[in-house]
Formats: sequence, C-alpha cells, structure tokens
Amino acid sequence: EVQLVESGGGLVQTGGSLRLSCVASGVNIEDTGMGWFRQAPGKGREGIACIQSGPGTTYYADSVKGRFTISSDNAKNIVYLQMNNLKPEDAAEYYCAAGLCRRVKSIYDNTWSLTGATMSYWGEGIRVTVSS
Repeated sequence: EVQLVESGGGLVQTGGSLRLSCVASGVNIEDTGMGWFRQAPGKGREGIACIQSGPGTTYYADSVKGRFTISSDNAKNIVYLQMNNLKPEDAAEYYCAAGLCRRVKSIYDNTWSLTGATMSYWGEGIRVTVSS
C-alpha cells in the first residue's frame, strides 16, 4: 500500500519560510515522479512543483518559481518543498503526490501548468497559512 504523509505546514508571516516534507512508503521515489500541489479555498488545484525520477528534472509553476524548491532524499524516501518569501496568496492546502510529472497547455491562454491527472497517489494534505 502506498502512503504519502505530509508534514511541516503551519502559520507563517509574509516573507517567512516553511519546509514541507512528504514521507513516502510503498513506493520508491527514485522510480517515480513526485509533485506538490495546492488548493486554496474556493480555487482549483494548482500544480506547483514536480521532480521526475531518472533525470531529476524539476518543474515549477510560474507563481512559485524562484521562491520554492523541490528536492528529494532518496535514501530516506522523502520529498521536500522549501518555500521562501511566502505570500498571502500561497496560503492553501498542500498535497504531495506520486506519479508522472507532466505539464499541459491551456487551450484558453496557452500557458503551461503541472497536471495532477498523471499522479497516481496522493497524500492527505497539510495546511499552510500566511499572515499579512
């Protein structure tokens, strides 16, 4: 059975930092893509970062590029999301997922975004709150 357990969320002030962790069991993160997604109240799910096994290629949403970093500790089977310079708009429920990192192009505005449709397993989520 695959389990993904997130930790590290909480309340932080604008400009602060948090590091989320995702402990994986039942799946070897070296053999799969691992991603972070988020969903704010009343909004759709947003793929924000993904690291693909093999080449270790990373993908980021434009909204977090330069502020968030995804990394992995293969020996511990843990994926991290370092979040710096947090903004109120980063407040959301954050989810870890395992599967295939894929970006899709919007037919409306031609922008690329990480899709959760190719992710096979999901964590329960963890709340991040950013105070202004």
